[in-house]
Amino acid sequence: MAKSPARKGIFHGWFILAAGFMAMFMTMGARGTFGVFILPMSDDFGWSRSAISLAISIGWLANGLSQPLIGWAYDRLGGRTVISASLVVVGAGTMMLNQIDNLWQLVVLYGFVISIAAGGASNVTIHGVMSKWFYRKRGVALSMVTAGASAGAMILAPFATYLILLAGWRTTWFVVGALVILIPLPLVLMFVREDPADIGEVPDGGPARDPERESATSKPSSQTGPLETNTWQESFQSPPMWQLTGAFFVCGVTTALIAAHYVPSAIDRGASPEMAALAFGLMTGLNVVGAIVVGFVSDRFGRKRLLGGLYAIRGLAYAALILAPGIWGIWAFAVIAGFSWIATAPLTTSLTADIYGLRNIGTLAGFSTLSHQVGGALSVFMGGVLYDHFGSYDVAFGIAGALLLGATIASFSIREKQYSSRFQSVPAATPETVGDGD
Repeated sequence: MAKSPARKGIFHGWFILAAGFMAMFMTMGARGTFGVFILPMSDDFGWSRSAISLAISIGWLANGLSQPLIGWAYDRLGGRTVISASLVVVGAGTMMLNQIDNLWQLVVLYGFVISIAAGGASNVTIHGVMSKWFYRKRGVALSMVTAGASAGAMILAPFATYLILLAGWRTTWFVVGALVILIPLPLVLMFVREDPADIGEVPDGGPARDPERESATSKPSSQTGPLETNTWQESFQSPPMWQLTGAFFVCGVTTALIAAHYVPSAIDRGASPEMAALAFGLMTGLNVVGAIVVGFVSDRFGRKRLLGGLYAIRGLAYAALILAPGIWGIWAFAVIAGFSWIATAPLTTSLTADIYGLRNIGTLAGFSTLSHQVGGALSVFMGGVLYDHFGSYDVAFGIAGALLLGATIASFSIREKQYSSRFQSVPAATPETVGDGD
């Protein structure tokens, strides 16, 4: 029998992590750059902020509504198939944005085609694959792969801004779409595998499995929690699923609002387009650091307190954005929010997997992401409407900041130590149990 890659020294899960990182980098990065296109496209077509915000919000809503179906497809077809197909559709659809001439075309391409397809190369599928390959290091693995989304926005937003200034927004859309296909797709096809057992591995690495030597009485590689379910419907009969999805709804409100309106708001305050893109890039760059650090800490200690703390920090960032004058508020938000922005996503998936198991992780992650995207759709559209009415984003930013208080409370109230598999049959003196409580 030929040796598999997992037997040659480097745990194959790290190759999958790299492929997932680049898929998130290009897919989420491409969608996250939309803010830098708002003003040049609005200037060319004469669109109001609320009109273009409607197209973006439809995209968030369509993406959210498709997430349970995407999760269902992942649970049955596997991550490699779903992620690969999604990359092709997202890339082709993004390239076609260079041909639009009116708002309805933007709604069809971005609002439906690209946004629905993007769900197949996002947290739902990539986190699902990573959760099967990592148990002890699940937090750091999910955080590292999720950091790809922030890294993508950090690089692609300034890149797209300068390319728009040099060649126009139409050329820029085409280039970004081509990169979505050319960079991550070969890596996904080459490295992504559905389960460690498929190539003789076990989660987190270690020796290859030898079925002939495994006895029926062998202990499982991980504990199970009291709420682990056989069907996804059972998960909604217990509080943690509602607490996680409710907080993730607020996460969607607060991240989508900034993704769409941060750059325009910075320009309204006197920043140049280059400075606005740089501030957005700084925020997402700091987020890469924050996400990875949170992943390491969450694997050693509890996850719920980190999740609640991140929502609280984001609330402080919104307060700074409103209260600090002019450009100072833009930079203060970038620095404070940068460490908390996308780190909530891997923590939410990790907690879901820890509490409810992996059998239906794709579907459950799909429902969580549905709540996130619905919140995002509402906030993007209302942000544009409130701006057109008040001539400022302060009201929209204030509402988002207030909602973060509720997300903080919901996260802190999760009874992680009681329900998480990580705390079942684990001695109280071990590092995993230090610092957590219910």
